[in-house]
Amino acid sequence: MRVLEIVGICVVALLALLFAIFFRRRLLMAGGGTIRLQVRLSTLVPGRGWSPGLGQFVGDELRFHRMFSLAIRPKRVLDRRFMAVEERRLPTGPERLTMPGHWVVLRCVTGGVPLEIAMAETTVTGFLSWLEAGPPRDPGALRSRPVFGPRPSES
Repeated sequence: MRVLEIVGICVVALLALLFAIFFRRRLLMAGGGTIRLQVRLSTLVPGRGWSPGLGQFVGDELRFHRMFSLAIRPKRVLDRRFMAVEERRLPTGPERLTMPGHWVVLRCVTGGVPLEIAMAETTVTGFLSWLEAGPPRDPGALRSRPVFGPRPSES
């Protein structure tokens, strides 16, 4: 009888944990302006290190919340004023197993730090529109940020 009680408590705790994760996800999505995406958090092993989650657009920021986490705060905050997309590619190698076939990987630079994010091909257009729709800046403050392709040659 004691074993059944312990198993029952474990099952209830597991269900409560799953409910909390589901409820947190619903709260994040209720505000609108959310997309599904993956962010590469580790580059130690080629093709690995991707973390699925939700991206939430808040003003000039894209806030990345991990999918299977109870944290209220985002794991990463990307500011569009300091972000540029350098390359667009399809998933390769082990990446093809961890993300849907219609997803695209964007190699970005944010504040001088390289970052890879992956999202659905249909979401990329909206993401790039958001990225380009930033407020005007002082032309001498930062170099222009290319959306695709190589950086402009410096003369």
